[in-house]
Amino acid sequence: MDFNKVCKYDIICLGRVAIDFNPVDYFKTLAESDTFIKYVGGSPANIASGIARLNKKAGFIGKVSNDRFGDFVVDYFKKEGIDTSNISRAKNGESLGLTFTEILSRDTSSILMYRNGVADLALSPEDINADYIKSAKILLLSGTALAKEPSRSATLKALQIAKENGVKVVFDIDYRSYSWESMEELSVYYSIVAEKADIIMGSREEYDLTNGISPARAKLSDKEIASYYFSKCAEIVIIKHGKKGSFGFTKSGEAFKVSAFPVEALKSFGGGDGYGSAFLFGLLENKSVLECLELASASASMLVSAHGCSKFMPTEKELTAFIAKDKVNCKARVEKV
Repeated sequence: MDFNKVCKYDIICLGRVAIDFNPVDYFKTLAESDTFIKYVGGSPANIASGIARLNKKAGFIGKVSNDRFGDFVVDYFKKEGIDTSNISRAKNGESLGLTFTEILSRDTSSILMYRNGVADLALSPEDINADYIKSAKILLLSGTALAKEPSRSATLKALQIAKENGVKVVFDIDYRSYSWESMEELSVYYSIVAEKADIIMGSREEYDLTNGISPARAKLSDKEIASYYFSKCAEIVIIKHGKKGSFGFTKSGEAFKVSAFPVEALKSFGGGDGYGSAFLFGLLENKSVLECLELASASASMLVSAHGCSKFMPTEKELTAFIAKDKVNCKARVEKV
């Protein structure tokens, strides 16, 4: 993939940043859990963390609460080497979203989110700095940022600036049901961004939602869905199927099946953010799509076996060691189809 050659930032992520509370006393209900550890959360924030851990220069566009939790996010980003110059503070009392994790077993976990009056959805078009976006090779947009105004308009403005200036756009579909007023509204705005994105990443269920304004597309195979987006702007389409692995398609006609690395999982979420950050790292390193997908799958497996997300994003050395150890006893995890 051809990126802008001279850029201050490898990637700038836009959208949701929240606070995750994950229980220390495993395998209990939220009602029974007493002790939690606090982490920075939210898919774009996690991906920015993953990219920074992999020694790429990351920036962030977002809005956080004007309180100690907002301080916690900004301080964490600075510690991780993520640029915070385009993170602003909420002015009307909006708070950071809170996510509480329930880990009932190694196979069963869920999340409870508080998302009323959240700061990230107060991001406005006035918060979008064109020069900042122009300074990046990649702009990553999260689907959640399209759920409400003014964040929706801010996201579409950022998309337009990126497209006009040769900045590659990554669309992480990132569906969260509680954020949307209707499925029709979701389909409209997801489609607008998906059809202009250079890289699209999401689960099969998320693609079906994105295609909701055209029910016929929801019945297409993975390959046919990819072909539709290749007829628009996409160069790479990633479609995930959870534990069954994922498929990666390129506009040049390549197709790959990616199997999950076997791990003893602690939770059922977080893997997608590790997947996204490692895949984009591989592209920035000019690795083949096959190599990028292998890195992505490995990172996803490492994340579902970790207690949290942002704080547990692997370094390149850790990723390489994890893959090498697996290959001693297992067959290749990525294959052409």
